[in-house]
Amino acid sequence: MKQKIIKVSAPATVSNVGPGFDIMGFAINTSVEEMILRLTDNPGIKIKKITGDKNKLPLDITKNTATVALTHMISKLNSKIGVELEIKKKMISGSGLGSSAASAVAAPFALNELLGKPFTKYELMEFALLGEEIASGCIHADNVAPCLFGGFILIRGYNPTDIIQLASPKKLVCTILHPQFEVKTAEARKLIKKQLPLKDVITQTGNAAGLITGILKSDYSLIKRSLNDLIAEPARATLIPGFYEIKNAALSNGSIGCSISGSGPAIFAFSTSFKDGIKIGKAMKKVSSKFVKENIVYVSRINTVGPKVIG
Repeated sequence: MKQKIIKVSAPATVSNVGPGFDIMGFAINTSVEEMILRLTDNPGIKIKKITGDKNKLPLDITKNTATVALTHMISKLNSKIGVELEIKKKMISGSGLGSSAASAVAAPFALNELLGKPFTKYELMEFALLGEEIASGCIHADNVAPCLFGGFILIRGYNPTDIIQLASPKKLVCTILHPQFEVKTAEARKLIKKQLPLKDVITQTGNAAGLITGILKSDYSLIKRSLNDLIAEPARATLIPGFYEIKNAALSNGSIGCSISGSGPAIFAFSTSFKDGIKIGKAMKKVSSKFVKENIVYVSRINTVGPKVIG
């Protein structure tokens, strides 16, 4: 008899990664969501309940990233399968840590596990991307891919989606400051300039190439020199009170690079030890607390696994 219920956990993710706007992301060992998926005798998809979201996420299966991804997956199966979901958000939406992508990944991952893995992770990614599109207004893989595969991911292009998994530097530690307010991805994207001076494009390209090389070679000095963003950070910094003071606090306390996670408001900072990571987190939180009442700090190694079955 097939198992009819499964519980999975999906990791938080950082996208853009400084100069890697829309082409890079990585996962951390902090869960952004837990999901229970059940097979039922009634064909169709139903969200039984969502908790931890302050009643902001839709129960409508045509508007929720998890169920949109499942709809495409079940259509591909050409099946009249019945599925029921319970979603537990462990971070608020609009965090900049891949909350919507986690739902889009967790649902097809969970169903795939229950059905004996009829799809590869690359196939699951395509379903998840279609789910994520509902939240962000466009297809982009820089949260979905690292959430599903774990580790650092480079997105070379689309049609078809072409991702490259990068080996994670062993010493790298990520500190994340998460001010407790929401930034909508679709709104944050509107702030990005449509045109840039050629000299900025050249600088950004060099930084992105340097960051990728630094990650592949575990060259922390190169990572530090390359983690400079001329596209998203200057535009989105206005959405995060005290951003540059927070960034300076991180860099002054041992960080080898600091920038906005995705659309924000979360801010990530790299270091090479947990001791430094914790110190950096305290410094960032101290500054941010002058502007935002509630702030949460996470310190983590890079997650190299992706989602996992927890029950």
